[in-house]
Amino acid sequence: MIRRGDPGIISTRMKQNQSMNSEIRDLVEAFAEELTAVVRRTALEQVHSALGGSVSDERRTRGPGRKASGPRAARGGGGKRSSEQVDAFAAKIFDFVKKNPGLRGEQLSSAMKTDTKSLRLPMLKLIGDKKVKTKGQRRGMMYYVA
Repeated sequence: MIRRGDPGIISTRMKQNQSMNSEIRDLVEAFAEELTAVVRRTALEQVHSALGGSVSDERRTRGPGRKASGPRAARGGGGKRSSEQVDAFAAKIFDFVKKNPGLRGEQLSSAMKTDTKSLRLPMLKLIGDKKVKTKGQRRGMMYYVA
């Protein structure tokens, strides 16, 4: 006859519970590791496609027969510009501002057929070298030859 408080049965049940808890913990850890791997892989794929993945990715995002356009495409894709490229573009901006003083950044970028982000670094260089001066603030800022 087995008694309710028999220490042998209690220790057996505790061992079974510990074993089951250990199995559950192992399963949860394995699931978490797999989930982490899937999330990382998905994030890497998204970054890869955002930074110009394979040709099939570009066709999927731009549509068939459409090419990339704009200043980055003209430079051969993303990436940093060399100091020579920045200086050359700054010289073009300087000549344009000399001929067309008082333009805002948006007007300047549309007239030069580029985006305002591409103008930022060369323009900061021109302002720092005191070749160009500004009037106004933010979007209303106008550029003049110093």
